[in-house]
Amino acid sequence: MKNLLCLLALLCCLTACDGDQPTDATPDTSAGDPGIAALDRAILSNPEEADLYAQRAEMWYNKSNYDAAITDLQAALTLDSTNVPYHWLLSDVYLDYYRSRLALRTLERAAKLEPDNLETQLRLAETQLTLQQYDGAMKSLNEVTRIDPRNPDAYLLLSETFLETGDTARAISAAEEAAEIDPDMTDAFVRLGQLLFAIKSNRAVQYFDAAMGIDATDPIPIHAKADYLRDSDRLPEAIELYRAASRADRQYVAGHFNAGLLLMELDSVEAAKTEFDLVIKNDPIHIRSYFFRGYAKELLGDIAGARNDYKSALRFAPDYDFALEGLERVGEEPTEE
Repeated sequence: MKNLLCLLALLCCLTACDGDQPTDATPDTSAGDPGIAALDRAILSNPEEADLYAQRAEMWYNKSNYDAAITDLQAALTLDSTNVPYHWLLSDVYLDYYRSRLALRTLERAAKLEPDNLETQLRLAETQLTLQQYDGAMKSLNEVTRIDPRNPDAYLLLSETFLETGDTARAISAAEEAAEIDPDMTDAFVRLGQLLFAIKSNRAVQYFDAAMGIDATDPIPIHAKADYLRDSDRLPEAIELYRAASRADRQYVAGHFNAGLLLMELDSVEAAKTEFDLVIKNDPIHIRSYFFRGYAKELLGDIAGARNDYKSALRFAPDYDFALEGLERVGEEPTEE
């Protein structure tokens, strides 16, 4: 029996469990990861343990090795085809691998296994929204509200669905319902601020402020209000809030980046360069910051510095048009005669 299960797991590695396209890679190397190496050994000893494949799949997924993750999850599902969390993880891998239709099919299978599973129905609705399948999303969300009539996540997704289909009034109503059900749901208050600003309502700012008040360390609502100030032509205030977003979370570099862009717009080039410095310090592969810092240096007359930054951007993205044009403007480093 054990040999039969080994064979089934191997077959699943070679072909998809439901007829999906087979993957090219097999997770036959630990890639220097001791955790994966330990699971390699555990699987050799216990090839019938589905959860071992799922654990290794999650590790591959975290390393962005999507082919290996898919292969392992297919093996896990061959051994335990009714495990809904395996389907969730497989759908996540497919989504990050830009295979959203395979993610949808995976979640549809999970929904058939457990029709009253809220998490599955919410994930299914999100994926249907991604694929612009609005009728399907509405059906999935109706299932959620049937099971749990006061599910705030469902109402927030309903708000997005209504917005995508052009019904702003119902989008606002659904977001208000989400915020009423869960007063700590930051996303609901941000959504309300954005929706109300879109219809030029003076109430928009109070929802941005409410979102910021829920968690002062969350950069997302701070950034959202900064966007609101920017779009209201209140650029100095927006710059300060963008900076505040990155101060709330040093890894959140979007705040400094946006502050830099607005400072460039205001011709505060030296200050803008400082913002791009901060982005690169915290995210050394932020390609656009290399370009914009290079452009700031070019404007300030630091041609050698601009050239270096354009080249840095092109090392990460060789076809980046703006960096190519920048490098063409400043030219190659002159050679000594």
